[in-house]
Amino acid sequence: MKKLIIASIFSLITVFSFAQDSEKNTNLPSVNIKTLDGQTINTQDISNDGKPIIISFWALWCKPCKKELDAFNDNIEDWQDETGVKVFAISIDDSRSTAKVLPFVSGKDWDFDVLLDPNGDFKRAMNVNMIPHTFLLDGNGNIVYQHTSYYEGDEFELYELVKKVANGEDLKKH
Repeated sequence: MKKLIIASIFSLITVFSFAQDSEKNTNLPSVNIKTLDGQTINTQDISNDGKPIIISFWALWCKPCKKELDAFNDNIEDWQDETGVKVFAISIDDSRSTAKVLPFVSGKDWDFDVLLDPNGDFKRAMNVNMIPHTFLLDGNGNIVYQHTSYYEGDEFELYELVKKVANGEDLKKH
């Protein structure tokens, strides 16, 4: 019994040490994705001149994703005026449905960049397991916050964090 308890404690310590190591890697990975017009870009090129960035993973079949992005779009003009935040919506639709993304986005008239990750490389590199999955990056491109799912009003909580990041506050202290 003692050996089992000691083995369990050792396992927990090992898991926690790996979890802390993974938190240290807070920059975007280097992965090639596509623009809506088929151009290849690297995720390392996602930047915003030292201002906050929101990256939201979504898909055409995901109703909460579309609601969240609609909410972002409803507020983006004010958010950009106040903080300079830039939003990138990353579609994880596969190659069969990627052709439907551009017409959908055109119909929505979203006022932010939509990028395509048809092979799921960026999604895997960011450990996205469910969508919507939204990341907040500081002006240096460090991931400072993330959440999954969407409930009406979540965009305002996210925006409060965006304002703190825009003012140079460290979210880890909160």
